[in-house]
Amino acid sequence: METIPYNIPMSLSVGIVGLPNVGKSTLFNALLQRQAALAANYPFATIEPNVGVVPVPDNRLPRLAEVVHTTKLVPATVEFYDIAGLVKGASTGAGLGNKFLAHIRQTNVIAHVVRVFADENILREGSVNPASDYQIVETELQLADLSTLEKQPEPRGQKDPELMKRWERVQKWKVLLDAGHSLRDSLVDEDDSLIAKELALLTAKPQLIVANVSEDELGQVNSIVEKLAKEIAVDPVQIVVISAKLESELAEVEAEERDSFLLEYGQQQTGLVAFIRRAYETLGLQSFYTAGEKEARAWTIHTGMTAQEAAGVIHTDFSKKFIAAQVMDYEDFVRVGGWKAGKEQGLVRQEGRGYIMRPDDVVEFMIGR
Repeated sequence: METIPYNIPMSLSVGIVGLPNVGKSTLFNALLQRQAALAANYPFATIEPNVGVVPVPDNRLPRLAEVVHTTKLVPATVEFYDIAGLVKGASTGAGLGNKFLAHIRQTNVIAHVVRVFADENILREGSVNPASDYQIVETELQLADLSTLEKQPEPRGQKDPELMKRWERVQKWKVLLDAGHSLRDSLVDEDDSLIAKELALLTAKPQLIVANVSEDELGQVNSIVEKLAKEIAVDPVQIVVISAKLESELAEVEAEERDSFLLEYGQQQTGLVAFIRRAYETLGLQSFYTAGEKEARAWTIHTGMTAQEAAGVIHTDFSKKFIAAQVMDYEDFVRVGGWKAGKEQGLVRQEGRGYIMRPDDVVEFMIGR
């Protein structure tokens, strides 16, 4: 029996969409500045000019690293894909946005940035109000999906029941899209989700609405969310309120000064932290931890995953050769000082393949040869 080294974790990806001049670039640049500020401690990189990789906020990793005496921290990550501002008619080639839609087809979540604040110095290019801004972009995503479905070949002469079910779904979804409906509320089972993912349908993805407000409006978050949720007809939990301008300023402030800076605006955490956490929660994701002399690392898994499935996230062979998982609660791990003391005090549990992972688990997987 041996413990095998860990490989690269899976990550969450978010596609950022919106009209021109609603604050997308400011928000994305703030994300990139946050990434750059953390580069000394975390192994991140900008994959392309329009892709940024940032950590899921997690204050547990530094404490784990102290316990196991390592300087290498590897958090769970979020990839943010930013595309050029969409305009009305983008799905048929207007503007630049349509050229970049392919960049967000493989993302997990779509984030619509809408501009709530007014500023006479910033043009509202195609923008009228947050609800109409959202609907313009959503309509373009619907039309892009409709175009994708219209290109699907009819399985003529085929008797394969799976192909026929797929075609039935394609036909049903075309009707919905043609009537101006998105598909995210029309996926009724796992087969629907798999087909929608295979076709990379944009309106089948979970969504977040990012309300870009002025710094002065941050004290009105609840009323902004309530009003916007009603106007757009979405669940309030799908809305995140951010001042992209403030986030851009915060990204340049030293960590020690950031809390006091936030308190001046009555905020407990940055909007980017709230955004990342909400994106993480939207897909029902959580983290578990591994900690040793080489590194302290957070791994992204779906809530409800078993120990064997979680092991497979680290490496597919881990799932196949899974024997057991040695597990400690995070608080116990930090309090007693790691694995050795945990074993001596009977705090390490040996769990089998069916164990349901918890967000505060620190784990060592035991793998057969």
